[in-house]
Amino acid sequence: MTFLLIAIGVLFVGAIVVALFCIGVYNSLVALRNRYKNAFAQIDVQLKRRYDLIPNLVETVKGYMKHEKETLEAVIQARNSASQAAEQAGANPGDPTAMRSLASAEGQLGGALGRLFALAESYPDLKANENMLQLQEELTSTENKVSFSRQSYNDSVTRYNTKREQFPAVLLAGMFGFGAAELFEVESEKERDAPKVSF
Repeated sequence: MTFLLIAIGVLFVGAIVVALFCIGVYNSLVALRNRYKNAFAQIDVQLKRRYDLIPNLVETVKGYMKHEKETLEAVIQARNSASQAAEQAGANPGDPTAMRSLASAEGQLGGALGRLFALAESYPDLKANENMLQLQEELTSTENKVSFSRQSYNDSVTRYNTKREQFPAVLLAGMFGFGAAELFEVESEKERDAPKVSF
């Protein structure tokens, strides 16, 4: 009888230890997931700021570059695609499909802006325009903030993915629905460069 009580007591204590361990792993995964979601929210703020600047840029450029309608339309279309992709990624940061879509859309936007700025070099009056100079400064600042925010997000995702892949968390991560999170990386070396906004 005493042996049975001891065995039940040991099993009860063991169950409590296992439960506390599972709770600790679960809580640490939740904390790391929330960190990378917060880090993505910081990217989202900067991307929205940039998306808001682009129509102003196009309006400023439009009067000078009347014959470059195709380029201006490409910038607006790329901006709209990137904005939509950012909204989808914001709904579920870390989702591999959404993050790849955002990275692709951002790459296309960067390319379209790069073409716009390259064409703007041919217009001396545009290069001297006060609004253009102010937009240039704001876009440069925003691009830097996007880069820093992306780095912070990728660091948070790496910490989260590392934790969920390490033993013993790997045993519980799938059971509790903690899937892998996707990094926010640009697709090619050319896209890694921020659009050049110097005039």
